[in-house]
Amino acid sequence: MVDERESRELKSPLGANELAAARTVLAIERNFMALVRTSVSLIGFGFTIYKFLEALKGNGEFKSSSHFARNLGLFLILLGMSLLILGYVQFTRLKALVRGDYEKRVHISTATVAGAGVLIAGMLALLNIFFGFGGS
Repeated sequence: MVDERESRELKSPLGANELAAARTVLAIERNFMALVRTSVSLIGFGFTIYKFLEALKGNGEFKSSSHFARNLGLFLILLGMSLLILGYVQFTRLKALVRGDYEKRVHISTATVAGAGVLIAGMLALLNIFFGFGGS
C-alpha cells in the first residue's frame, strides 16, 4: 500500500530533484529580493538626507561644511548600489550551482528585474545630486 506522501510524489509532473531545485531557486530569489529592499532603503535614505540637509542649509538653519550633505547622501546611495551589485553577483553564482532542467525553463527572474530597476533609480539619484538632473 502506498502512503499519502508517496502518492503525491507520484502524481507530481516534476521529479523530487526538480522540485528541490525549484525550491532552492525560489529561496535564492527571496534572499536577493531582501537585498534589493535593503538597497532601496539605503538609496532612498541617502537621497532624502541629501535633499533635506540641502533645504535646511538653504534656509540657513543648518551650518556645516559645504559638501557634508552631498557626501553623506552619496555615501549611502553608493553603498546601496554596491550592495545591489555584489548581491547580484552572489545571486547569479548561487543560481549557477542549481542549474538543471528546472533552470532551463526559467527565462528571466523577477528579482533581476527589480534589482535592475533599483540600480537605475540609484543612478538617477546620483545624476540628480551631481548635475541637478530631474529637478532640484
